[in-house]
Amino acid sequence: MNKSEILQADKNYFMNVFGERFPVVIEKGEGVYLYDNEGNEYLDFVAGIAVNALGYNYPEFTEGIKEQVEKVLHASNLYYFEIQAKLSKILIENSCADKVFYSNSGAEANEGAIKLAKKYFKEKGKDRWEIITAKKSFHGRTLTTVAATGQPKYQKPYQPIPGGFVHVEYNNLEAVREAITDNTAAIMVEPIQGEGGVHPADKGYLKGLREICDREGILLIFDEIQTGIGRTGSLFAYQEYGVEPDILSLAKALGNGMPIGAFLAKDEVAKAFNPGDHGSTFGGNPLACQAAYLTLKIILENNLLEDVKEMSTYMQKRLVELKDKYSFIKELRGMGLILGLELEVEGIDIVKKALGEGLLVLTAGKKVLRFLPPLIINKDNVDKAIKILDKVFAEI
Repeated sequence: MNKSEILQADKNYFMNVFGERFPVVIEKGEGVYLYDNEGNEYLDFVAGIAVNALGYNYPEFTEGIKEQVEKVLHASNLYYFEIQAKLSKILIENSCADKVFYSNSGAEANEGAIKLAKKYFKEKGKDRWEIITAKKSFHGRTLTTVAATGQPKYQKPYQPIPGGFVHVEYNNLEAVREAITDNTAAIMVEPIQGEGGVHPADKGYLKGLREICDREGILLIFDEIQTGIGRTGSLFAYQEYGVEPDILSLAKALGNGMPIGAFLAKDEVAKAFNPGDHGSTFGGNPLACQAAYLTLKIILENNLLEDVKEMSTYMQKRLVELKDKYSFIKELRGMGLILGLELEVEGIDIVKKALGEGLLVLTAGKKVLRFLPPLIINKDNVDKAIKILDKVFAEI
C-alpha cells in the first residue's frame, strides 16, 4: 500500500480516537532515527512516548527477540518460564521491592497496584479503599485509571466514573494532609508528571509523602510508567529522590517497544494477594519478558545510566541557550531525558514544523514541548535537534 492508501484505510476502518495523526507512515528504525515509507529520515526525540529506550534495531536486543520467537511466545502462566524468572530476579535485585507481577500495559500495572493497595487493608480487616492522587496526573485509560487521573477532560466522556479517588494539588503536602480520612488506603503519584506538563516533584514533597504515609499507616504508590527504566538517569526515579515507595508501577521503556507492564511491591504488601486475587492471560509471557530482561541487562551492563546523566546535562545546557535567545520560552523543566520547555505559544505548530524539518518532538498539554529521546542519544544528535528547533523558533 502507498501512503495515500494507508491513510484512507485508516480513515475507513480504524476508530478515530487519535484524531488527525501526523501524515507520516513509519516503515523502519535504526539507532535514534525513524524512516517513513517514502524514504524520509526523522531524528526521534519522542521514542514512542518514552518507550524505545534503546532506540531502534539495537543489535543485542533484536537478536535476543529473534531467539525467543523461535522458542515460544506464549504457553500460559499455569507453567513456569526461565526468562520470567530471570526478569523477576533482575528487577527485584535492582529495586527496593520484593515481589513483582506482570501486565501488558501501564494502565494494567496501575490497576494492579490499586487493587493490591485495597486488598492489603482488606486483609487487615480495615475499611480503607480511597486513593489520593494529584491534579494534572495521568495514570491510564481504563475506567479505574481514568478515575485516578487528575484531569477532568479524560473523565468527562465516561461519567459516572468509579469512585474512591481524591485529587489534590501536586507538590502540596498540606493538601495531602487535609485529604486524608479514615478511608484513605494510599497516596499515588508520579515522581515527574509527564502528560501533565513535565513537572518534577519537589525533593521535599516525596520525602514528605513518605513521612505522612508512615505516620498514618497508609501506602505510598509511585507511578513510574514514564520515568522508570533509566529515563531520569537512575533505573527508577525514586532513586533520584532517595524515597522508597511501597508499590511501584512500570511499563513503557520496560520492554523497549514490546508491550509489558509490571507492578512491584514490598513483601509485606505483596503477600496481601492470595491465589485467584489477580491474574493475566498474556502478562509476563516469554516474549515480553525476554524484551524486558534484555532492556534491563543492556542498560545496566553498558553504563547507559551515566550516559543519560551526561546527555541530560548537555541537552539542558543547549535548551537554556534557546531559552535565552527566544522570549516566548518561559521555563525548562525535567530530569534526565524527560525534559519540557514551557512556552507562551501553543506547541502543536512547532511540533508540525519540526516534523517537516526531520525532528520528532511532542507536547505535554498545549504549551509545553516534551523531549523523550532514546537513552542512547549522543551530543551530535542533541546538536542536530537544537539546530532544527532554532530554525523553527526563528519563524515564530
